[in-house]
Amino acid sequence: MLHSTARYLIFFQYAGTKYSGVMKTPADQAVEGVENHLESAVRKLKPVNEVSVSISSRTDSGVHALCNSAHVDIQRRADKPPLLEQTLVEALNFHLKAEPIRITRAYRVRSDFHARYQAISRTYVYRFASGLRHHTEMPVTERDLCWALRDTRLNINAMQEATALLIGTHDFSTFRALNSETPFKNPVKSLESARLESGVSFSQRHFHRDIQFWELSFKSRSFLYRQVRRMTGALLAVGQGRLSVSQIRELLEARDSLAFPNNLTAPAHGLFLTNVQYRDADLG
Repeated sequence: MLHSTARYLIFFQYAGTKYSGVMKTPADQAVEGVENHLESAVRKLKPVNEVSVSISSRTDSGVHALCNSAHVDIQRRADKPPLLEQTLVEALNFHLKAEPIRITRAYRVRSDFHARYQAISRTYVYRFASGLRHHTEMPVTERDLCWALRDTRLNINAMQEATALLIGTHDFSTFRALNSETPFKNPVKSLESARLESGVSFSQRHFHRDIQFWELSFKSRSFLYRQVRRMTGALLAVGQGRLSVSQIRELLEARDSLAFPNNLTAPAHGLFLTNVQYRDADLG
């Protein structure tokens, strides 16, 4: 006799530098995804059912997460009750301790709950720094966690003006990269918020060098492929004087991925997924 299957929503974080991305990769691929390690950790709990983790929010190789989420079903034998939420967190972290991946929270949810489709918003933050003559001037504590801009003075007012143009419901075709899913994805997205703020770094208190850290934050229910990195690259081009504010408007109105300037996409390593939000009722 078996217990009924329990479905859990797990929140997790990771440093994405060493992974191919968050999604699972085939067994013959040398560089694995975060999902490979999550499923391996769940299997070590010895569930009766076949393990499949459903990720809510896809991130590319090199992109980090302070808060991604997924759901997973765990069925135990009749003599073992369903795992308590905190027990699941601790057990998974025990099996993940060799990886830069940590489970932060777990909720037992309804059997029809879906981590991807029931998320009501996602928030990304892109970190970058100015005031460096060379990328080697970046503190080692920020390695692969922040984009170092060389010899750059930024027009912050112009960047904020351009950022405001992106807020609202638009066809973001120009700001998405093409991939196999492009024909099936609606390019119209509603950007709830976008803002540029001064950032912080642990090193600033102890490493006396005139480096200014910045953060670009974007919140929406969902995003297109590489949309955040393209928006970031375009906004920084405005700050550097390579694009004007009006050109951001023109790019948005072009609604054409091929209209996006070459070599303007921000690199992956400055990007963090910082929040995936759900309705409180879904977590009950």
